[in-house]
Amino acid sequence: MTSNVPEPIDPRQLRVSDADRDQVAERLRDAAGEGRLALDELEDRITAVYTAKTYAELEPITRDLPAAGAPGPVPAPAAKARGRWRVGMKPRRRKSFVFMGGSDNKGAWVVPKSYIAFAMMGGIELDLRDAEYEDREVTINASCIMGGIEIIVPEGLNVQVHGFGFMGGYSGTPVGPVDPDAPTLHVRGFALMGGVDVKRKAHREAKQDPDNRLDRGRYGEIEG
Repeated sequence: MTSNVPEPIDPRQLRVSDADRDQVAERLRDAAGEGRLALDELEDRITAVYTAKTYAELEPITRDLPAAGAPGPVPAPAAKARGRWRVGMKPRRRKSFVFMGGSDNKGAWVVPKSYIAFAMMGGIELDLRDAEYEDREVTINASCIMGGIEIIVPEGLNVQVHGFGFMGGYSGTPVGPVDPDAPTLHVRGFALMGGVDVKRKAHREAKQDPDNRLDRGRYGEIEG
């Protein structure tokens, strides 16, 4: 038996009215005023609006535009704090090369996702007790030849040391409890006739630096 019930009509295939077209055209003019559309794009889309016959033809014309009055995409926060740890900061430098000289990073410096420290017949000190971090997992590639590198980490920081020494010494992972909110620091590299020492010390108050001379360098250092 054949049914006489008509097939339902897709609402998108219904005919649009002049008022519908005017509403979409007004949204396009607003978008152009907001800087979302160039003038030639505005002209092309308005032409498409007034030649559209159904809602399906109107729909793609504003598909890439937010609704009127709607806010744009929310930017991701630059930095997040978990407990006393700040992550998501922008580093000022990503390496220290020392030849017959010395270098230190102390105070409120930012540990980048990957940092290179290399000393030849010289010394580098990296003090992380007041440091901030670019990422929740960072790596310091610390290597030396006839020199030394000292890395001081705060209590609670998750530290994993993976380096090795040849005719020299490379520190193991320092002991101590780990804060579950803390970032993870990996220390990698080698020590040839020198030493890399990673030690854990209690947090200290950050010293003031009125002249903004953090990340100081001395003779023999190439900064980056």
